[in-house]
Amino acid sequence: MAMRIISGSARGTKLFTLDGTNTRPTLDRVKESVFNIIQNKIEDAIVLDLFAGSGAIGLEFLSRGAQKAYLCDYSKEAIQMINKNLEKTRLIEKTKIYNTDYMETLKRIEKENVKFDIIFLDPPYKLDLSIKALEQISKSKLLNEEGIIIIETDEPKRDLEELDKSKLDYNMYDLRKYGRASLIFLTERGT
Repeated sequence: MAMRIISGSARGTKLFTLDGTNTRPTLDRVKESVFNIIQNKIEDAIVLDLFAGSGAIGLEFLSRGAQKAYLCDYSKEAIQMINKNLEKTRLIEKTKIYNTDYMETLKRIEKENVKFDIIFLDPPYKLDLSIKALEQISKSKLLNEEGIIIIETDEPKRDLEELDKSKLDYNMYDLRKYGRASLIFLTERGT
C-alpha cells in the first residue's frame, strides 16, 4: 500500500515504507481524521512522533505547517526510511531524529529541555507501551500547557483502564474508532 502525504506543502509525495510486520503504517483515513480533529493546533507546533516507523505522521505535521518534528524509532531500517522520506519531501531541516529506544529518547529530550505541543504515540500493537511512555512524558514534563497527546491503539479499553490505574494526570477528551485502530486524545487535567 502506497503511503503519501495527504495535505500541505509536500502534498501528494509518495513515501518509502518498511516491509514486514514489525511496523504498521497509520491508514490514510485514520491520518486524515487525526489532522481534521486537531487542525487548529498544527501551525507552528513542536511535534513528537515517538514510534515513527517511516516518519509519515511527523512529515504530515511538517507538511501542514508544524515548526519542528522529533522522530524516534529503534529500528535502523525505520531510520533509513525516515531519512529517505525527509530527502524526498525536503523537510530535513525541520526534524530531529533519534535512533534509540523510546524511553532513552524521552530522557534525552528532557535533558534538551524541549516541550511539545503534540505528541503522537503509535507503538507496535502487541507491545503494551503507551502508558509506560505516558508515565515518562509526565515525569519529564514534556507536554506544553495546552498540548495534546494522541495514542493509536487496537485496545483502547486496555489502555484507558491502565491510564485510570496509573493515576496519571491526563484527561481523555476524544476517542475515535476506525476498524482495528482507535485514537485516544488526551490533555493534561486542568488545561
